[in-house]
Amino acid sequence: MEHVPPPAEELALLDRELARLDARRAQLLTRRAWLLRALEATGPAPWGPPQGSVAPWGPGGFGPARPASKRSVQNVLLVLGGLLLAVAALAFTLVSWGDLGIGGRSAVLTAVTAGALAAPATLLRRGLAATAEALAAVASVLMVLDAYAVYAVALPDADGAAYTGTAAAVLALLWTAYGLLLGRLKLPLPLAVVSAQLPLVLWVWAADGGPLWFSGALLVTAALDGVVALAAGRASVRVVACVALCATGGAGLLVALVESLTAAGPAGAVAPGALLLAGAALALAGARRAPVAFATAGGVVAGLVAVAAVGGVPAAGVPDGWRVLAYLLCAGAVLFSVRAPLGVAARGLAWASAAVAAGAVLVSLVPVTVVAAGPVTRLGAVWSGAPRGGARGAVGATDLPWDAMASAPVVLLLVAVALGAAFRWWDGLLRWAGPVLVPAPAWRGAAGAAGVALGWAGLMVLPAALDLSFAAARAGQLVLAVAAFGLAVAGLRAGARALAVTAGAVGVAGAVGAGLLALATEAATYTAFGLLVVVFVALAVALDRQEGVAPPVVSAAACAAVACAVVPLAALGSSLGLAVYEAAVPLLAVPAVTVLVGARLKGHPVAVPVEVTGAAAGVVAVAMAVDDARFLALVLALCGVLAAGTALRPERRPLAGYLATGLFVLAAWVRLAVSGVSAPEAYTLPVTVPALVVGVLRRRRDPSASSWTAYGAGLAVTLVPSLGAAWTDPHWTRPLLLGVAALGITLAGARLRLQALLVLGGVVLALDALHELAPYVVQVAGALPRWVAPALAGVLLLVVGATYEKRLRDARRLKEALGRMR
Repeated sequence: MEHVPPPAEELALLDRELARLDARRAQLLTRRAWLLRALEATGPAPWGPPQGSVAPWGPGGFGPARPASKRSVQNVLLVLGGLLLAVAALAFTLVSWGDLGIGGRSAVLTAVTAGALAAPATLLRRGLAATAEALAAVASVLMVLDAYAVYAVALPDADGAAYTGTAAAVLALLWTAYGLLLGRLKLPLPLAVVSAQLPLVLWVWAADGGPLWFSGALLVTAALDGVVALAAGRASVRVVACVALCATGGAGLLVALVESLTAAGPAGAVAPGALLLAGAALALAGARRAPVAFATAGGVVAGLVAVAAVGGVPAAGVPDGWRVLAYLLCAGAVLFSVRAPLGVAARGLAWASAAVAAGAVLVSLVPVTVVAAGPVTRLGAVWSGAPRGGARGAVGATDLPWDAMASAPVVLLLVAVALGAAFRWWDGLLRWAGPVLVPAPAWRGAAGAAGVALGWAGLMVLPAALDLSFAAARAGQLVLAVAAFGLAVAGLRAGARALAVTAGAVGVAGAVGAGLLALATEAATYTAFGLLVVVFVALAVALDRQEGVAPPVVSAAACAAVACAVVPLAALGSSLGLAVYEAAVPLLAVPAVTVLVGARLKGHPVAVPVEVTGAAAGVVAVAMAVDDARFLALVLALCGVLAAGTALRPERRPLAGYLATGLFVLAAWVRLAVSGVSAPEAYTLPVTVPALVVGVLRRRRDPSASSWTAYGAGLAVTLVPSLGAAWTDPHWTRPLLLGVAALGITLAGARLRLQALLVLGGVVLALDALHELAPYVVQVAGALPRWVAPALAGVLLLVVGATYEKRLRDARRLKEALGRMR
């Protein structure tokens, strides 16, 4: 074996590498020894145990525990000490206070409180900040206990709420002065903020003030919290003040809002509205000096509160069904405030206006869902006449509280108009708003789409809201569908794809609703579906001429036209008094027209979907004719004629030719069965012989032609009916002759390598043999024990599983052999 590099050179390389590793190891060991000496001089390492010791398990049992630092131990000790002192002071105040005289009590109160308050100053000068913080906490608890002791002994008859409020105010002032005097302490100032939340509320409670007084007290307190949050320099004080601001301000606004909503009239809503406006002003004042996120949130709160304040006055004087409209109009007025010099807060006002509009829309969508789904109920009452109750009865909405939802269409249409105006004059709107509103480009399309959807919803629910007639509701649905499709085409031409898609979707919904409503009467059915056919054809043509429209969209419109044409033609039989199976013949006009249209369109992408939809109408016609065999044969033959006409086109010939042959054969079989023919060979053999002759001539002229094209139809005409007759024939003659013929055809196919002969002959031969063996199989199965069948199945599965790969190869070879045949 040859070494590359040679052994001597490779050995020298290894020695040099080992020497380098030894030098690096010595360097690392030296550094490690120095680090250990440094750690021993300063204390144990905070990240792990000393070298050589066994690492203890942590609380989870999955790793070494981190030793506590000196500061954490100190904090634990100080907290425990302060807690014990507070408990002792509490026990002394509650238990031992009564054992002292007035002088003793005063001395204890003065000495303990003064000592606890004075000690932190001395500790801070000596650098013991943590200890000073703990004693300051103890002093705070003592001050609260002192206030309670004064009340219990000196002022037992005073009002509890009033005294508590006064004590909270005094404590807030004392803690504020103490915190400012000893600026390094962190606890007193946040405690002062918390204590300042109680005085005004408790004084109102003591004075038996009403809800509006409570709301005013909470809002004043929230204003003070806002001042502290903006002016304080310490982060902890700002955080506490912000939390208190949200709690007190939210509670005050909520109380005022409830009073505004429950006001008996406009006069009763003025005072709550004034409080709400005051809260909005406070929110805006604070938002102008707050950071961006808080300024936007403040603007949102101010906008919502302003809408509730101003809208609550007119809302209290209108019926319940129109209150939403009052708030919506106020929200629209708030939008004009974005031009005010409010900075980022103006953006929050815009968001608040949008939120109110969205809420009004959601409330107004309740009747829309009922009216949109109502036409489905007409499926169970086809041609039963115009429903009672007009437009409301047509959609099953007579039980809805329409008085409470009277403003729903107005709200939807107003918002739709506003969104449409924003879509139309988008650039001008942005220039008017200035830097306050900086929406993404996609927002314009979203505004247009939402405007279309809401406009359609408002107009759709309008007939039911006005309690119009059934004819008005049906006509309104049709007009809406036509208008929506026209808007979709216009949107595509203008490049507004989102608007066009939404208009198309609501147009389809309107068309479905109009069609379902039209099923109520005979005349309406023909009128509505005839109009829909014209509309969908025009839509398909318009979409096809528009650049950038996907072919599936055009195909969907064309297929919808075909589907709409099926309904009046299917209903024609009922109008003429025909039976269901007799009405199948006029329905074949739909596939006949689609065949002609497909021939006219040729290679157009719409041609195939239209022809497939027409073929589906033909399937419906066949299903309608099943009840009468004579008409079934006629319908099958007519469908075969249509398929044969389609097969004249070269691009449709392979599929349509087979389909036409199969339909003709089925029609012949059905007709033979109706005529009571027991020997079908007399009728099928005269067809088979010339068909096979034609196939031979075709193969001579075109050797590449498939055997299925040349012989498949001719053989199937005789073999399949004969097989059906053999399965019901109690004698042995026909099965024997059929088996001999099938065997000959199978052998001829194998000899001539013709796939059609081999497959048809083999299948018929196998089924014929199965028919002959069936009685004996049944007899043997009845004689054998019941466990034999599952046992044989298990053995078969084992054999197949053991030779699975070989069977798979055999199947592939058989498939390849059949594929090589013509």
